[in-house]
Amino acid sequence: MRDEDKDVKITEYAGAAGGWGSMRGMAQVVPKERPGPDVLDALRRQNKPEGVMCVSCAWGKPAKPHIAEFCENGAKATAWELSNLRVTPDFFAKHSVSELAEWPDHDLEQAGRLTHPMKYDRATDRYVAVPWDEAFAAIGARLKRCDPKKVVLYASGRASLETSFMYGLFARMWGQQNLPDSSNMCHETTSVGLKNAIGSPVATIQMEDYEKCDAIFAFGQNVGTNAPRMLHTLKSCRDRGVEIVVFNPLRERGWERFTDPQNPVQMTTGGSTTIATQYHQVRAGGDISALLGICKLVIEADDRARALGNERVLDHHFLEQHTTRFEDFAAFARAAKWDDITRESGLTRDAIEAAAQVYMKAKRVIVVYGMGITQHRYGMDSLYMLVNFLLLRGNIGREGAGPGPVRGHSNVQGQRTVGITEKTELAPVDRLKELFEFEPPTEKGWDTVESCRQIIDGTCEGFVQLGGNFLRATPEHAKMKEGWAKLPITVSIATKLNKSHLHPGEESYILPCLGRMERDMQESGRQAVSMEDSFSHIYGSVGKASPASDTLLSEPAIVAGLAKAVLSPNPNVPWDAWVGDYSLVRKAIEDVYPDKFANFNERLFEPGGFWKGNPAAHRQWETESGKAEFNTPRALNAAGFDDADGRFRLITLRSNDQFNTTVYGYDDRFRGIKGTRQVAMMNEADIARLGLKDGDRIALESDAEDGVERVVGDLRVTAYDIPAGCIGGYYPELNYLIALEHHALESHVPAGKSVPVRVRVPS
Repeated sequence: MRDEDKDVKITEYAGAAGGWGSMRGMAQVVPKERPGPDVLDALRRQNKPEGVMCVSCAWGKPAKPHIAEFCENGAKATAWELSNLRVTPDFFAKHSVSELAEWPDHDLEQAGRLTHPMKYDRATDRYVAVPWDEAFAAIGARLKRCDPKKVVLYASGRASLETSFMYGLFARMWGQQNLPDSSNMCHETTSVGLKNAIGSPVATIQMEDYEKCDAIFAFGQNVGTNAPRMLHTLKSCRDRGVEIVVFNPLRERGWERFTDPQNPVQMTTGGSTTIATQYHQVRAGGDISALLGICKLVIEADDRARALGNERVLDHHFLEQHTTRFEDFAAFARAAKWDDITRESGLTRDAIEAAAQVYMKAKRVIVVYGMGITQHRYGMDSLYMLVNFLLLRGNIGREGAGPGPVRGHSNVQGQRTVGITEKTELAPVDRLKELFEFEPPTEKGWDTVESCRQIIDGTCEGFVQLGGNFLRATPEHAKMKEGWAKLPITVSIATKLNKSHLHPGEESYILPCLGRMERDMQESGRQAVSMEDSFSHIYGSVGKASPASDTLLSEPAIVAGLAKAVLSPNPNVPWDAWVGDYSLVRKAIEDVYPDKFANFNERLFEPGGFWKGNPAAHRQWETESGKAEFNTPRALNAAGFDDADGRFRLITLRSNDQFNTTVYGYDDRFRGIKGTRQVAMMNEADIARLGLKDGDRIALESDAEDGVERVVGDLRVTAYDIPAGCIGGYYPELNYLIALEHHALESHVPAGKSVPVRVRVPS
C-alpha cells in the first residue's frame, strides 16, 4: 500500500440520507473552522423570515419553517463562511503564489477568511497588502486602458440582488455586456430551452405545488447532495402516497431513502422513508430515449382509447387550445423503434412501461431535474423532451404540476432577473436608458464559453470575478491556465483563497468582502440584502455575525468603488448613496422592473418570500407562436458523440463533502468513498473486460478527436453501481478532460455529464 493510500477507505454506505450520518458529517467539518457562537446563531436564523438566507443552494424557504431550516451542506457552508481562521498579509508573506498554486482546493479555502485587499508582486511572487483607495485607483486606471468590450465581468451566482444589479449596471454604463455567470455552466440550457418552449426560463411551480401533486418524475439530479432540504418536501409527498420515479445513471442515496433528523422516532429507531418508488439507471444522456419511450406509450394508449371509444389519455382540450406542433411530435413518437429506445436509454421496455403507467395514472405531475439534463451536447433536446412529456397531459400551468429545475447557487436565478446576462433581449436596455440617461450597449457580450475562447487566444484584456472560482470551474483547463496568466489584469472579489487567484496576470488583485452572514453596517445603519430561489420567490436576508476583519468591505461597496474608478460621474446613478442605504438600490430595481418588484422594500421580509410571477404558470405562453411548443429531438441520446470501441462516457460529479468548487473534506459518505477524490467509478463488467481490478491505478484521456491531449492520471479504479460504458469522477479535478467546444449546442453549457474518454492503463 502506498503511503497516500493509507487513509483511503472505500466501503458501501449502509445508512440513509440525513439522520445520524448528516450529524457526523457536520461534526467532521464544522469544528475545523474553529466556529464561535455566531455560527450557532446563523443556523438558528437560517432560511427563516427576517433571518439570514443560506449561501449554499437555491431551494425555497418555507413561510412556516422547521425548527432547524438548514441541512448538512448548509451547516458546512455556514461554518466555512464564519470560520475563525484568517488569511492575513502575514500568511502571504510566508507562502509564495507558486507554492500556493500546488495546494489542494480544500487546503486553500481551509486556510481561512481573507482580511485585506492584496496586490500581486511579481518580483517576490507574493501577494502584498494594498490600501483600498490605492487598489481602486490602480484597478480603475488599468481597466480604463482596456477596451471595455474585451474585459469580462463574471458573477458566481452567490452575490445578492442589490450587488448584482449594481454590477450589471456598471458593465453596461462602461459600454459592454460581457457578463457570464455560473448559470452559463449549469442551467443555461433551462434558461434558453424553457423560454423557447413555454415562454418562461424558470420553474412554473411553487413550493406549495408539492402539496398538491400526485406524482414526481426526477431526472439527472442528486437531491441528497445538491439540495438536501428538498428531502423534507419529498418525504411529505411520500407520506401521502405520491409516486416518485427517478431517472439517474448512479444510484444516489438521497433518492433511495431518508431519515428525517427532526423526526424523533426515525432518529431513535434508525427508521427511514423510501423516496423513489421506481429507480431507473439510464445511460449518460439517455433521458431523451427514456422520455420518448414513455411518450410513445402514452400516445399509443390514447390512440387505442380513441379507437375503442374509451376515455382519452391525453388532454386534447389543452393540446388544441395551448400547444403547437403536437402532431409532428406524436408522429415521431409513434414511429420510434423500441430497439433504438432501449439501446440509447440503457433501460428495458418493461422499466419504461412501468414509468409510463405512473404517468398515465397521475393527474398532477411535477418534473424535477438538474444538470444531468442540461450538461450535454444535446441538452436542449433533453429539456424539450421534458416539456413534451408534461404537455401531453396538460401538466404545465395548473396546481401541483409543471417543471421544477433545481438550481445550485443561492442567487444564480436572481442575478439573471436583475440583469446579469450577455444578451440584450434579456436586459431592460430601454428602461435603463430612460432612468439613468446613458446609452446601453446592444451588441451581445461573451458568455462563459466565449469568454474562455477570448482568454485562450489572447483577445481578452481583463477579468473581474464577483465571487466564484472561474478558472477552476471551466473546461479546457490547461489552455485556460496559460491564457489566464497572460491577462493584463485580474480582479477577484472573494471571501476565501482559491485556485483562480494563484495564476496571476500582469496585474492581479484580491478584494476581500463581507460574507452574507456578517453584519453589514453602512451610513444608514445595518443593511439587508435579497436573493431569489428556484421558485422565483424573493427573500430578504440580514447578517448579524461579527465581520472576519474590520478591513473588509461589502460587495455593493466594492462594486461601487470599481464603478467610480472606471466611469465618469452620472448624477442619476448615486453609487455612494446606494452603498449607504441598500433600500435605495432596491428602489432602483423596482423602478427598472416594476412588473416583478413592485413594493420591493415593503415586501422584503414577507414569510415564504414574494413571488415575482410567471406567465407560463397561468398558461400565458410568451413564445414565438403564442403557444407552448412541442419539439422533436434531433438525437436519441444527448451525449452528442457516437459509441466507439474503448470509448466511455465520463460523468463529472460533486461529492457529499463539496459545494461546486468548494471542497469541505474528503468524505463522500453516500458513495462510500473516504480519503480521496482521485477515483474512477466504473461498472464491474467494464473493469473485468479491461483486465483491471478494484484498486488499480489508471489514467483517463480525452477522446474528443480534436488533436489535443488531455490526460488525468493516478485515478483509483472503484467498482460502482453505474451503467456499463459510463465512468463517474469528481468535478473540478476532471475538468482537464473536457474540451472547450464540448458544450451544449445552443446554450453553451459545458457538457460535463457525458464526456468522451478512454482508459489508459499504465504499463
